[in-house]
Formats: sequence, structure tokens, C-alpha cells
Amino acid sequence: MKKLKNVFTPKQIAFAHCDLPCGVYDPAQAKIEALSVKATMEKYAASSDNDFKSRAVAIKEERSELVKHHLWVLWTDYFKPTHFESYPQLHVLFNEATKLAGAGGTKGSNDVVVADKLIAKIDEIAEIFWATKK
Repeated sequence: MKKLKNVFTPKQIAFAHCDLPCGVYDPAQAKIEALSVKATMEKYAASSDNDFKSRAVAIKEERSELVKHHLWVLWTDYFKPTHFESYPQLHVLFNEATKLAGAGGTKGSNDVVVADKLIAKIDEIAEIFWATKK
């Protein structure tokens, strides 16, 4: 058994610098989740079924958390100091967007207006993201 373990034990450990393979960053991931949050809020508002509404809230909160995750990956792994120098509003945009996806935003509300604000912030981030890819 020890020999078998030695065969599968790595001789060298590699460390990655990011969550995703290089070049596979896209704010569309956050936007898709935010659009899902908005659609879930709309379905929640249109329903009178309490069981459906409970499930909708759970899904909306899960999707809101995914929005935050995708934004954080962009914020912490894609954008570099030079980007923040060129776009000084970027830190504030990310802060506002992640808060809009959090407990004080879509995660804690069923207000579609809040989802629209979140989507607008993601669009602003996406505009800068694509400008950095040129």
C-alpha cells in the first residue's frame, strides 16, 4: 500500500495564481446570474403560491451569492493595479455591485429595481473589462 501511495504522491506541487485558467474571465457570468435573480423576483411577484415563493427566494439568494462570487473573481484575479490606475472608479464599482448582490441588495430584497441597479453596475464593469482587453 505504501508503494502505491508513493506512486500517486506528487513529486512537485504547483500553485495557480487564479481561480480560472488564464484568459477565461468574463463579466457575462455575473450578468447571467443577475438576470436570473431579476427573473426570479418577477416570478415571485407574479405568484400567490407560498411554496413557490419560498423556493423563489432560496434560488434568488443562491444566485445573488453567485453574482458576488463572479464579481470577486474579476475584482481580485483579473484586474491588476494598472487597471485600477487607468479606471480609478473600478474599486467603487465593484464594491457597489457586490453590495447590491448582498444582504442589503438582491439577496435581502425582492425589489426588481434593485436587480436592475445590480445589472447596470455589472454593465459598467463589463464596459471597463472589455476596454482592458483591447
